[in-house]
Amino acid sequence: MVARGENITKAAKLLHITQPTLSRQLMQLEEELGARLFNRSNHRIILTEDGMLLKRRAQELISLADKTKREFIREENQLAGEISIGCGELSSVSCLSSLIASFREAYPQVRYELFSGNADNVKDRMERGLLDIGLFSEPAEISKYEFIRMPVKETWGILVRGDSPLAAKEAVRPEDLAEVPLLTAKRELVQNELVTGSEIIRSGWKSL
Repeated sequence: MVARGENITKAAKLLHITQPTLSRQLMQLEEELGARLFNRSNHRIILTEDGMLLKRRAQELISLADKTKREFIREENQLAGEISIGCGELSSVSCLSSLIASFREAYPQVRYELFSGNADNVKDRMERGLLDIGLFSEPAEISKYEFIRMPVKETWGILVRGDSPLAAKEAVRPEDLAEVPLLTAKRELVQNELVTGSEIIRSGWKSL
């Protein structure tokens, strides 16, 4: 509440405790963690970098606790609960939505939570128990997971100005990008695929 309102007095009122009590609890928390969580001024109190980290972790813990409770709220002989799915902005999402719709007809008590992110974000949340299923595009290290490949093939593309010579091409090949400055995905596996462009062509990725 303090992080949200950036004001101890308002947060104390919302929490129905006194302002000195809340201030003391915040200082005790900082002492326990050995870190400064807030930058304080006369009118505002804002999170430090350590404070933002703690807030993110606290939100994840609360989310996981809520998810666990919902999984146990079900009627006898009925499949219920929540399935948390992480995915990127992929063409395969249309296939995923069709699967969810079919599953929902059979099991209407099941709820779904969607998280949007790249493969690294999705895998990280799966490792921490926050997601049940991940949908992401290759290249990705998936040997440790049980997986199936979606029937939709993703196509890599580039965005350029309308007057760019690349805009006139029917397909763009890796060699066309050799001297072009690019803003690319942060993921190292994706960057390696771009660097080894000849391998992409041989394996059937005809265009980027």
